Amino acid sequence: MDASRANNKLFGPNRFKLGVFSANCDGGLTMSLAPERWRADWDDIVAMTRIADEAGLEFILPVAKWRGFQGKANIYGRSFETLTHGAALGALTQHIAIFFTVHVPLVTPTFAAKAIATIDHVTHGRAGLNIVCGWNQEEFDLHGVTIDQDRRYEHGLEWFRVWSRLLEGGPEFDWDGEFFHLKRLQTDPVSVQRPWPVVMSAGFSPKGRDFAAQSADVLFTTMSELDQAPALLANISTHVARYDRRVDIYTMSHVVCRRTRREADEFYHYFAEEMADAEGQSYYRRQRGPVVKDAAGNEIRRPRVNRFMRASGKRYDGAYPGAFPLVGTPDDIAADMAQMCEMGLSGTSVAFLDYLKEIPFFVQEVLPRLRCLGLRHAA
Repeated sequence: MDASRANNKLFGPNRFKLGVFSANCDGGLTMSLAPERWRADWDDIVAMTRIADEAGLEFILPVAKWRGFQGKANIYGRSFETLTHGAALGALTQHIAIFFTVHVPLVTPTFAAKAIATIDHVTHGRAGLNIVCGWNQEEFDLHGVTIDQDRRYEHGLEWFRVWSRLLEGGPEFDWDGEFFHLKRLQTDPVSVQRPWPVVMSAGFSPKGRDFAAQSADVLFTTMSELDQAPALLANISTHVARYDRRVDIYTMSHVVCRRTRREADEFYHYFAEEMADAEGQSYYRRQRGPVVKDAAGNEIRRPRVNRFMRASGKRYDGAYPGAFPLVGTPDDIAADMAQMCEMGLSGTSVAFLDYLKEIPFFVQEVLPRLRCLGLRHAA
């Protein structure tokens, strides 16, 4: 590892890494009408982030949103923009890596290079970029921008190449590509991390995974049951092998941690089934689509069914599609994370119905168990 990345905990010694996902948005990682769901008030975000920072969690990962998921709750209708959100949190924390989610069609690579280099200096090398090529056209209508659904990853890859070359430093250069025609490119200062800050990308489709294999240090993907992991990791490995790179694979999880398994199961049923925002879930499915296609035109269904759905036959529409349900006692959750690690995952993001209320118990009870299992060190 380059010494310039020593302060970024994504490159730290913990075998299984953890970060907080989507806390910049109301609802967090749910589609629930439950009145106690996360409101994304700024002071609560700061308090929760400081707990995660002090506990030794590796990263904060926000979602870039411009329109909510409609429905009765309109989850994600309220959100904080990620560059300004992250710059503020970076100045208020000491150790945790802070990611910034940037939509390729909305932010020029030159602006992003300047902004992220600035935040990398504010945090002394803790900044990270999450590249999103865009998928929900209704969000981009707010900006008068049209997504080319067939070419969005090609656009994103050229964006990344301009951005990364800027942060490498050196003399001015021109860029005459397919999507960008730019003159006299340079930025100063360059990033603290060399050659550029850590890069993350989320991808489920073959094109998305191939994009991450070329550009990212970390690939986020979805799985709803643990037995999906071997095939998922094998598929991603074929993409990465083409480019002779190393990419760490993470998934996303929703945590319901309680003293007893019954308490945890009942609370998950409460917010994800009884209080589900079915209209918001339907909107998400329409916009996202239930399947993607590979290069041969074969359909690949997105993972959605989890053990609760399979056991009960219910829809659990209040749960975020594709998020793994880490639901149970501290021992249950630590055991699931250990299995994830054993299968080859490098880490997971976590989310809670109420982040600030629930993260102290997670830190107090789950993290020591992970240390006992050899997955993490003391903060």
